[in-house]
Amino acid sequence: MRLFGAKEMGQDQTKQQIEKGLQLYQSNQTEKALQVWMRVLEKTTDPAGRFRVLGCLITAHSEMGRYKDMLKFAVVQIDTARELEDPDYLLESYLNLARSNEKLCEFQKTISYCKTCLNMQGTTVSLQLNGQVSLSMGNAFLGLSVFQKALECFEKALRYAHNNDDKMLECRVCCSLGNFYTQIKDYEKALFFPCKAAELVNDYGKGWSLKYRAMSQYHMAVAYRKLGHLADAMDCCEESMKIALQHGDRPLQALCLLCFADIHRSRMDVQTAFPRYDSSMSIMTEIGNRLGQIQALEGIEKAQELAEGLGNKLALLKLHCLYEGIYRAKGQQRELRDHVVKFHECVEEMELYCGMCGESIGEKNNQLQALPCSHFFHLKCLQTNGTRGCPNCRRSSVKPGFV
Repeated sequence: MRLFGAKEMGQDQTKQQIEKGLQLYQSNQTEKALQVWMRVLEKTTDPAGRFRVLGCLITAHSEMGRYKDMLKFAVVQIDTARELEDPDYLLESYLNLARSNEKLCEFQKTISYCKTCLNMQGTTVSLQLNGQVSLSMGNAFLGLSVFQKALECFEKALRYAHNNDDKMLECRVCCSLGNFYTQIKDYEKALFFPCKAAELVNDYGKGWSLKYRAMSQYHMAVAYRKLGHLADAMDCCEESMKIALQHGDRPLQALCLLCFADIHRSRMDVQTAFPRYDSSMSIMTEIGNRLGQIQALEGIEKAQELAEGLGNKLALLKLHCLYEGIYRAKGQQRELRDHVVKFHECVEEMELYCGMCGESIGEKNNQLQALPCSHFFHLKCLQTNGTRGCPNCRRSSVKPGFV
């Protein structure tokens, strides 16, 4: 028996069936929603409806962690946008292509597609989407450990969010900033930004997807663990995991498992931690999150291979630091020297040091301050020494930016 009465589906019926799929999806009947949308994709004669249902499929596969399928639908959506000959559709489809590559940790491709989006100015939706493009580009630069450019992109995204009163975008940027400051070890800021995201969810998120709450709670959990507040970290992580399980959000489940493992390791409960590392690693391998695999495998040779393939210098820096400790304990001086040199090379390449005191950033928890040029320094150095210009690029203003 056919699901629909006709072999082909016109504009009105296409719209009705897309909405039916959305209702199923929002009630956590994901597989039924996918079946409805796939039938629409097969039967519709409406190009605009085809474009919209492809957007639904891209979003659903993203949240389920089916990133290769997400990319497949994004490519089809670009072809549909070209058929429609509408620059707004084309811009949106390139953004989805950028996001797909971001999820697959293809960061250089993500940056390239984001730049394509930014070059397509003049469309009616460009102002609405530029903030999302900047956010995706910032996440890609962060994946490559290009910290200054990542911060520039996040600041642009935050400006777009403020100028357009886009609270959802602001929430997402705050979560990415939490990740940013976790990586460079300013744990106070790493906690501040996801707490701000959680406030936005509480104040404005009545009609939002629960994924925004789950996302903010996860980033809060990571920061709390880094600060040694393990009970708070566990509470936040449990709430995030509960939502991730309800919605079948496999990527977030993997991150929560990794966070749980880190919390148990911090409690010196290695036996409880190891199975969670293993489960997290399995999901991250399944969905193609290579950056997550590095986090789960940090300290072993496979992590180094993945880090080199991705070009993630911060992961390599952590590995060199770990190997330095191992070879120092063994008294193997030649290997020790090699990894000390490589550690400092990574620091220099990432410009991950304070231009005032010369000490590296990211080795221990420190309060940092970013200048408008997006170079960042130890807050205490700026407060103690003062300056009329950035020590790195010599710009004259030192007024702090948004972040």
